[in-house]
Amino acid sequence: MIGAAFLLLLVLAALLVAGVWVFASMVLTGAFALAAFRDIPIEPVVGRILWNATTNAELIALPLFILMAEILFRTRLSAMLFAGLAPWTSRLPGRLLHVNVLGCTMFAAICGSSAATAATVGRITLSELSARGYDRRLALGSLAGAGTLGFLIPPSIIMIIYGVLAETSILKLFIAGIVPGLCLALGYMAAIALLSRGARKAPGAERYGWAERVRGLADLAPTVSLIAAVVGTLYLGIATPSESAVIGVFGALLVSALHRSLNWQNMRAAFMAAVRTSSMMGMILAAGIFLSVALGYVGLPQFLAREIASLELPPLALVGLLALLYLVLGCFLDGTSMIVMTLPITLPLVVSAGFDKIWYGIFLVVLVELAQITPPIGFNLFVIQSLTGEPVRRIAAYALPFFLVTLAFTLFITLFPQLVLFLPGLAGSR
Repeated sequence: MIGAAFLLLLVLAALLVAGVWVFASMVLTGAFALAAFRDIPIEPVVGRILWNATTNAELIALPLFILMAEILFRTRLSAMLFAGLAPWTSRLPGRLLHVNVLGCTMFAAICGSSAATAATVGRITLSELSARGYDRRLALGSLAGAGTLGFLIPPSIIMIIYGVLAETSILKLFIAGIVPGLCLALGYMAAIALLSRGARKAPGAERYGWAERVRGLADLAPTVSLIAAVVGTLYLGIATPSESAVIGVFGALLVSALHRSLNWQNMRAAFMAAVRTSSMMGMILAAGIFLSVALGYVGLPQFLAREIASLELPPLALVGLLALLYLVLGCFLDGTSMIVMTLPITLPLVVSAGFDKIWYGIFLVVLVELAQITPPIGFNLFVIQSLTGEPVRRIAAYALPFFLVTLAFTLFITLFPQLVLFLPGLAGSR
């Protein structure tokens, strides 16, 4: 069986290195596994699994949240976030640099995508901070780190995918991400405060009075209203994830209309971008499910689970080993592909070690956040490169302090899992 595992890993790696699309690489590897190690007709299995994977009712929320983000990306929401948050951060150590973190936190609560969060907030904040003379390294690094919150703070696209694959409650995953997301945002703000100490003071330091702060609340009103509509209806049990996604799309259209950006050109661009992203994620998800079923027929996950269990690793050592695995994979794969490829093997291991599925989902999302700012293919690094023209390696260096904050937070939620689990527990007891 070890030889079979090595051969299948080699086939998958060869396809990926050859530049074959991720979803095609997984389908071909699964088909090879069935053909080489089991006498099972491939075509019926592929057809049935791909159909079942892409017609799951819980996946309805996925394209809707993506569409919501695409619509909001084409509004003035990011400019209003900066205008609304700036008066409230001017007295903090690091001053307006905190707008990167707070803006990403708020946009993440109505978006679900890390790349969209970083792009939407960054296209306004980077130019504004540069014009005011702020440290460019901190501006780029904090945006790269805080942009990853789009995966942790609900609604999260990655959580939907994990929930479908792990057969666990997407609603509980959303609720579990709230407190860790806010805590991680506070960690980023603390890093900004520490790193900005002793830095050259930005020229023309901003002075805001209470009148500007009150006016800023009006600029934040559309975002706060959308957060209340999407996350509030979820937590109060008024709507399912799919229903809250519908509410979110309606709210995004309303905000777009109020901003006078609701025109045919913007809507067509938003719908086409949402179709492309949803199709890509749907294909990866379906291919990953097929690969996991094919490996199950071969018996590989069960074999690996027995072998690792025979090592009798302490639970924390097992989690540390898995974290190291995902850190390495994050250098070469996007977050969706990492989860889809590995979950059939890693989930039974952590469940048998006594860890909760909800906790492991949040743990994985934080590791996916690390992958977003890990060179050479960290998606957030490329998003910021497209906004600024800076080399990826330089942006990665600027993001290193925020990478370390996220890594430390991963250890923290491992040692104190109740930070993740207590809010879903409260919701479940109601």
